[in-house]
Amino acid sequence: MILVTQLPFLVSIYYSLTNLKDKTQSLIPEPTKFVGIDNYKAIFSDPFFRQAMWTSVQMTVFAVVLSVLFGTLFAILLDRRFFGQGLIRTLLITPFLLMPVVAALIWKQQMFSSLFGILDKVLNFLGLNSVAFISDHPLASIVTVLVWQWTPFMMLIMLAGLQSQPSDILEAAGVDGATPFGIFRQLTLPHLRRYLELGALLGSIYIVQNFDAVFTITSGGLGTANLPYTIYQIFYQAHDYGRASAAAVVVVLGTIIIATFALRTVSSLFKQEAGR
Repeated sequence: MILVTQLPFLVSIYYSLTNLKDKTQSLIPEPTKFVGIDNYKAIFSDPFFRQAMWTSVQMTVFAVVLSVLFGTLFAILLDRRFFGQGLIRTLLITPFLLMPVVAALIWKQQMFSSLFGILDKVLNFLGLNSVAFISDHPLASIVTVLVWQWTPFMMLIMLAGLQSQPSDILEAAGVDGATPFGIFRQLTLPHLRRYLELGALLGSIYIVQNFDAVFTITSGGLGTANLPYTIYQIFYQAHDYGRASAAAVVVVLGTIIIATFALRTVSSLFKQEAGR
């Protein structure tokens, strides 16, 4: 198990310390040699890589925050019995079940298109001018797709948190005259804190690695190239495997840091459930 999971990462670390390139792309191939941390110095001094880091941060923060907010709202609405509850819940989960490329294509062709997109037709129906969403608001367009796809994931986590609340405490608060908003603010929200942290951390781990939406919607143009897409460019376009490996190692280390906090949050949730 250790060999299968860690050997590729160790090989990537080794490649990141060399000047490995695709020798078929050069008339005079450069011999592979050990260069130490030169690749790491190169990527951090590269303004395009620094911009990709900032773009990844913006994309991740906006997508995670909005999907957590919408997911919590939908979870609150679903945490009650009503006619058609099962159907509504299934429909809300559906976006998360779609392949990321399919979700990006749906929004690019059927929603954002200025020729036959649904959003454009709605604007025209309201008497407003058409908007070129992808060209005028490229980062917001990608964030919209990510929020649409990850809101169901957050909703399931928040719904699990809501349904794990002790019902007797909520009933006692209602009997004592607490308003629904007061119950939510003083009882439900503190109870959901761990679940909110877990959703935000897990969402950050996955969304920071997003490649499909960027590649499908903008192809990394218009200032939307994030770290995964930048690594793809270095690897497949520049054919600089050493520098691409160094960039990949940086992303993996950042993801491991986030994952560590996520595991601690999950562990604390299990301890709380076990203590009840």
